[in-house]
Amino acid sequence: MRTVDATALCQTMRFDQTMRFDDVLKIAVLRGGGLGDLLFALPAVDALAAAYPEAEIVLLGTPAHRALLEGRPGPVARVEVLPHARGVHGPDTADDDAIGTALFTKRMAAEHFDLACQLHGGGRFSNPFLLGLGAAHTVGTVTPDAQPLERSLPYLYYQHEVVRWLETVALAGAVPVRAEPHVVVTMPERQRARALVEGVFDASTGGWGGAGGGGGGAGLMVIHPGATDPRRRWPAGRFAEVARRAARDGLRVVLVGEGDDAALADRIASTAAATATTSAEPVVSLAGRLSLPELAGVLANADVFVGNDSGPRHLAQAVGTPTASVYWVGNLINGGPLTRGGQRVQLSWTTHCPVCGRDCTQVGWTAPRCEHDVSFVQDVPADAVYDDIVSLLGPVTATTVPLRGR
Repeated sequence: MRTVDATALCQTMRFDQTMRFDDVLKIAVLRGGGLGDLLFALPAVDALAAAYPEAEIVLLGTPAHRALLEGRPGPVARVEVLPHARGVHGPDTADDDAIGTALFTKRMAAEHFDLACQLHGGGRFSNPFLLGLGAAHTVGTVTPDAQPLERSLPYLYYQHEVVRWLETVALAGAVPVRAEPHVVVTMPERQRARALVEGVFDASTGGWGGAGGGGGGAGLMVIHPGATDPRRRWPAGRFAEVARRAARDGLRVVLVGEGDDAALADRIASTAAATATTSAEPVVSLAGRLSLPELAGVLANADVFVGNDSGPRHLAQAVGTPTASVYWVGNLINGGPLTRGGQRVQLSWTTHCPVCGRDCTQVGWTAPRCEHDVSFVQDVPADAVYDDIVSLLGPVTATTVPLRGR
């Protein structure tokens, strides 16, 4: 996996190790949100670990964050699951779990953190929450209406999230060591994932090789068709077309997803299978059947990932898998891959809601979105995405694409 040169990044941004705090042995990092939100913050966590090598780093995150990171090699010692606190863990419009929040705050304050880092939005809700921990030092971002921390940066919506949080921890003297998220996948996870994939293809085709005779040489494509925001979702029919073409050309295709995405993934797999020209074109679904560690293993074994701007897309890149993805241009600014050696992006340049015409470039904390959940990326053609897949893999055939990890 190619990564951005962290040294070059330092040269273009203001990082100063003299800003390090003294006697920091325990660090709290506040990062709620989804899987992608966590991954965007990981390079900042790596920087903190390098700047404070003797410190224990405690992530204040979500159950999904714990599921992914618990027991995994990396800088996070443990994950403390956040209570349902408004704008911290849960939507801004939700009510606080006042008792749960008070108990959590009391328990975390008893840990006597030396440094607490707010890597969670503009601080309107997260800064008071962070200050309640009573840490000796605090850093984070602020909107004009947010409570300031000891050291703060202005929160401006259009900034890449990885760079935003690297710039934030630089307030504590933490210089970047990598500029893209990286997640270590263990050998047991890879082996477990391989067994799951082989099992689903055995059930579908009578064996990994299938009727097409690709055998152990067949490459693996993983597709995740979902996204938290419906506006980021490429039409299901386009995913089915890409899946069908890849299977026809000799790749094994696996659909993944959770929650509402699981039904969508199952439907796409069925559609692609129903339109296959031969029975030797397996497209199968593991949607709703994978834990986060298992998903990481499946993605690490894949030769290419195809999907929208979503948590699994970011995880695929973090485990080192090439990705071909579909983005709305505004989301690319904030969360797109920084490199193109192993990452391809097809962009939609939609600037107004296709239904009401409202300007959709003015988003973030200052401008509420319209109520329409139509796709903002439906104009991206399947041919363009498939061309990206070919550019990543070379000629797409069962005999020329070796399965990663074999």
